[in-house]
Amino acid sequence: MMGGGGVGGGLLENANPLIYERSGERPVTAGEEDEQVPDSIDAREIFDLIRSINDPEHPLTLEELNVVEQVRVQVSDPESTVAVAFTPTIPHCSMATLIGLSIKVKLLRSLPQRFKMDVHITPGTHASEHAVNKQLADKERVAAALENTHLLEVVNQCLSARS
Repeated sequence: MMGGGGVGGGLLENANPLIYERSGERPVTAGEEDEQVPDSIDAREIFDLIRSINDPEHPLTLEELNVVEQVRVQVSDPESTVAVAFTPTIPHCSMATLIGLSIKVKLLRSLPQRFKMDVHITPGTHASEHAVNKQLADKERVAAALENTHLLEVVNQCLSARS
């Protein structure tokens, strides 16, 4: 089920993915350093949270595989909403749900509870996008998935820093 380079064993679904250049670190502005000024959450901040999530199959980040891009992150701090569209590397990627779950968990762990999150597959990029999106939008299914010790371990591996 999972690839040889990732968290499981067996054959890779996408043995030779395209690798993209990482974007630079965001410069910190004077306004962001000023503790007296409210710092709203924006798309770049969300992208910075998810860009370094590890792909479950490859020793690469979601940014390096172009699975996540800042242009596909939408944030409304006043309305407390975050939407992230992600693009699997191949249309039949069996890791799509795991990747979406990893993004969702990273956001749940990082953002204030007031935020409503929508993590979904970029329209038209996956054969089972409707089914995957339905799973990711179902709070009970996400909660149940995170109660599965093995699945949580795999998600935590995706979220851990590579050495």
